[in-house]
Formats: sequence, structure tokens, C-alpha cells
Amino acid sequence: MAHIVVLGAGTGGMPAAYELREKLDTTHRVTVVNAVDYFQFVPSNPWLAVGWRERAAITFPIRPYLAKKGIDFIPQPVGRIDAEGNALEFPDGSRLAYDYLVIATGPKLAFEEVEGAGPKGFTTSVCTVDHAEHAYQAYQELTRNPGPVIIGALPGASCFGPAYEFSFIVNRDLRDKKIRNKIPMTYVTSEPYIGHLGLGGVGDSKSMLESEFRNNDIKWITNAKVTKVEAGKMFVTELDDLGNVRKEHELPFQFSMMLPAFKGVDPVAAVDGLCNPRGMVLVDEYQRSKKFRNIFSAGVCVAIPPVEVTPVPTGTPKTGYMIESMVSAIVHNICADLTGHAANAKGTWNAFCLADMGNTGAAFIALPQIPPRNVNWFKKARWVHWAKVAFEKYFIYKMKQGSSEPIYEKHVLKWIGIERLQENRDGGN
Repeated sequence: MAHIVVLGAGTGGMPAAYELREKLDTTHRVTVVNAVDYFQFVPSNPWLAVGWRERAAITFPIRPYLAKKGIDFIPQPVGRIDAEGNALEFPDGSRLAYDYLVIATGPKLAFEEVEGAGPKGFTTSVCTVDHAEHAYQAYQELTRNPGPVIIGALPGASCFGPAYEFSFIVNRDLRDKKIRNKIPMTYVTSEPYIGHLGLGGVGDSKSMLESEFRNNDIKWITNAKVTKVEAGKMFVTELDDLGNVRKEHELPFQFSMMLPAFKGVDPVAAVDGLCNPRGMVLVDEYQRSKKFRNIFSAGVCVAIPPVEVTPVPTGTPKTGYMIESMVSAIVHNICADLTGHAANAKGTWNAFCLADMGNTGAAFIALPQIPPRNVNWFKKARWVHWAKVAFEKYFIYKMKQGSSEPIYEKHVLKWIGIERLQENRDGGN
């Protein structure tokens, strides 16, 4: 009997646990360890931050849903990973032994890299449900006392989509409240151009998003290195394409939401030989640690190099379907190892994304997510807004039902050419 521990219960960890339980017989044990006792659907946080959602609609308690599938659950933060001894250590001194460890913790939010940034400073965030609730409090103050808004991403950020979404959602909500004319908006980003997205652009993302910003009176600053934030003021160094200083800005704001750079969470980053210098897990093509052969990793905590060098550092995002493809590869490879076979499953790292823009939306398909690509498609349409709403309901339903990839989802995505695992030309998985 093997004991597989999944560390993290987000959009990577929960599907991993369900898929492991589905593929393995009951002689094997699956345990999920998570710092909190609830699941949060992070993609809906921009809606929560303007009052379009309530916390209860996008969170649910984890334990009863895992229990229905025969999966153990420990809602405790981990103090240390004893990778040599194959165990997790908790702050109370207890240990949890494992045969395989799947790390799906998500990131540590590195607000401390910019003085004054983050919920403990002078900007807000939509990275967690708690942050989004805090942002909503600040947003309500904005609607009572209108003033400038700054939304964007700090140096080293890799997840740009929510910043674009939040810009358009705020714009729509302020127009609905008929106070948009009192609130100038600026998008400040480390990206070298609008629509870069940490991916070198996708299809016509640059011209489309620039056009949407112009049409909605949102100004922008790219190649922006935010150096410090004070109450009501953001200090930004704008660079040119060669990395030279082009202009210094001191931008006033009444409300700001800035996405941070990511690092590895402390107990993961502390394991010698597991991670890169920023604490992200180094994996091979099978999602397996390069040093510890019984440790696998999926999601934002995985080390992926930037797609290109940019004047202000940017990272590569890990989108939802890309993460799910990592998870499927891990499950296949653990199953193979348990039966004495070599790992052979590789995630496609395909990206299929829906981004809300208030009352419309943008969809993109990047196959694979990292260029060069076989498919490179970006489209704005009103149906995307409703598709994003439907996906929220569907994914939360899927996590409560305990199915990582229902049969209809698999066949619909396969029909449009999106699959989780690369074709194995050497035999079956």
C-alpha cells in the first residue's frame, strides 16, 4: 500500500486528489493537506472585489467533499518538508509520512519586494478570497469618495490576466454606478506592451486590448517598474525597450490593486535541491522533482522560465487548463511507478482561458501555452462573459462532485483540439 499526500487544495491540488483516488485502488491511501479548511475559486475574486459575488458563493468546506470520495484531509499549515525522510512536519511537532508527495501549494505572494505594496501596505489584491474582501472594503470607499484608480502588476509578476479583468470589471461597475466620469484609471504593468500577458502575446492580444483600453478611457504605462508605494501615491520608473530609464512617475491614487511577483512557500522553498532561487519547484518533463524521485509538483509553484527577456522582469503564467494537464501527467506517472513502469506521461501545457471584461469578455487558446505554438487564437465576444460565469459554476460543481474531468468535458475539449496529455508514440500511458 502506498500513501500519496497532496500538499495544497486549490485548483491543482483538489483535482489531483480526486484523480488519484479515481485511478488507484483502495489499498492505496490519498491525503490532502491544506493550510485552511476551505476551497476558494480564485478566478472569481475580481468579482468579489467589486461586490458582484459574496464569499459564500465561491468557497466551500473541503472535508465533507473529500470524505465522500474516501480521501483524508488535514487542515493545517506545514512547518517543514523532510524530503530525505519522506514526511511532512507540522508546527505542533507531529509528522505525516508519505510514499509520494504532490506539491500544489500555489505561491507565496512577494509584496515585500516593493515597499508599501500589498494589503498590509497601500494597495489591494485579488490573489486570495481574504484579499478580495479587503479590496471590496477599499473599493466601497472609492465609490463614496471618487479619485484616481491604478490597477496592474508589480515587477516580476507572472499572472497578468486578473489585472486586465479587474480593470474592465471596475470600469463597468463604475459606469453602472454613473461615477466613472469622476475616476481616471491607469493600468501600470511590468509587461513590455499591453497584451503581452507574460506569454509574448497571444494572437492579436496587443491591438485588441490596447483598443479596449482606449475605448474605455483607461491610460497605461508599460515597462513599468514600481519602486515604492505610499498612501495615495505610487512611484514608477518607466523603462524603454533597452532597459534605460525613460521617465519617472509619481502617480496619485484613491484606490489601487496591484498583482505581485510570486515565490515558493516557505516549507517548499527551504528543501535543499528542490527549488530554484525563488523557491519554485524544479521538475522534469514528467512533473517530477529533479532531485527527489517521489516528489511531483503542479501549478503556480512549478518553476518555468520566462518566455523572453523583458526590460522589467516578467514571469510566465500557469493557467487553469495548463495546471490540470500537469495534474493528469502526475497521476499517470505515479500509477506507472506503482506498477513498476517508467513514467511516460507529459502534460500538453495547453491553455484555454476565459477572461471577463465586465459585460463582454476575451477568450484565448494557446496550444501549447509556451511558444512556439500550433494554435494562437484570441477573440473578444459578449458570450465570453457568460461563459466565464458558467465556468465558475461548473468548476465549483466539479470540485464538489469529485470529478477532475467529466466525460463530456473531455470529449468537448478534444473535439476542438485541446487535450491534457501529449500523445505517447511509444505506447499507452
